[in-house]
Amino acid sequence: MPHLSCGPGFRPISASSPHKVSVYRYKNESKIVTQHNVPTLNPGLTRRGLLRAGASGLAAIGTPLWAQGALSAPARGITIAQIADMSAAQIDVSKDFLIGARAAWADINAKGGVRGLPVQHLVLETDGSPASLAKAIDTIQGLPHCVAAFGTVGSQAATMASTQLQRSLPDLAHMAPWLHSTESSLPDNSFPIFASRTDQIQHALKSLSSMGVDQVGVVFGSPQDRQASLPEIERLTRNMALRPLVYPLHSEMQQLGASLHSDSPRVLLFIGATPELLALTQGIARQAQQRYIIALADVNVLTLQQSGLSRHSAVIATQVVPLVNAQAPVVRQYREAMARLYDEPPTPQSLSGFVAARFAFEALRQTEGTPTRTGVMAALQQRKSWDLGGFLIQTSAQRRSGSYVTQSMLASDGRFVG
Repeated sequence: MPHLSCGPGFRPISASSPHKVSVYRYKNESKIVTQHNVPTLNPGLTRRGLLRAGASGLAAIGTPLWAQGALSAPARGITIAQIADMSAAQIDVSKDFLIGARAAWADINAKGGVRGLPVQHLVLETDGSPASLAKAIDTIQGLPHCVAAFGTVGSQAATMASTQLQRSLPDLAHMAPWLHSTESSLPDNSFPIFASRTDQIQHALKSLSSMGVDQVGVVFGSPQDRQASLPEIERLTRNMALRPLVYPLHSEMQQLGASLHSDSPRVLLFIGATPELLALTQGIARQAQQRYIIALADVNVLTLQQSGLSRHSAVIATQVVPLVNAQAPVVRQYREAMARLYDEPPTPQSLSGFVAARFAFEALRQTEGTPTRTGVMAALQQRKSWDLGGFLIQTSAQRRSGSYVTQSMLASDGRFVG
């Protein structure tokens, strides 16, 4: 049973306490922590409940910044920080990513940590706003004993955090963020390991082109998604002789889905988050045509399955880690740790969090003596090839992020294929 530390302002409480609580469920056991006057998500609002609540309901229970783990310097050990965007749009991805990272550090510490030193995993949750992210960065800045940041999750949060950490803490390595930006925008202290959004889109479009698809509808979940991805989509579709039909931004995804007709493209490329995609499929359920929706790794397909997918929709999602049933050593290790520690099914997002933590662990192990900020940064800059139990990462001056992309499908009958 891994230790769940309670930082300043936290105390263990009973389930009957009137305070808001967050529950972390381990196998056959739970730990409940609280912080006074900070609203947290109701444990019952997981996956299906969160999405059925809708964006407006989720906004009312958004999670402001709070830290899990002691903020004081440990008497003996290593501190590493992780920022998690728990906003309505990102919580389904961030929650699973965070669970995978927790499982990895629990497993690592149970096996001796880094050369006998335990790793303190400090989590800073934000509500998706620039102000709460700035508070998280300020918190890390006030922790000289924190040797690195890793696994910032929430694609917008990861992008903003990379920029702010470069400006505020250029000596602090930012490892394995859930960052899908292009190579040209990478700060010097960011070390991503997951494929970019461009790599994912290219993989998805190549698959469509190879199947003889000549037209694809393009749906964006937000203005930010459109701004970040439309130029690349136009370039890639032009190179592959695909005809894109870009739908205007729509505040009501259900209405957009219901407005599709027999002449609309049967294949849609969706760029956005899980709540918007779920609403789109609910709208598609109102018309009789079968649609195939291509989504990226920012969509949690298990959440869609548990929320009830329309029989007129099949979702094919890219993922930037191997399939959760793969036989690679790191995936087997992940499944064993999750089965031992959490009552949660495996997902690509929690596997991604697990892999991010394992990458951070390998970087810590490469340092000489007790890990320091300088030592971690040097280890990352010097080593160009990483084998995380069968998940290979090759970096160079020309390419500093991973490139692995595969796909899995949630069929219209609710079965996973992949």
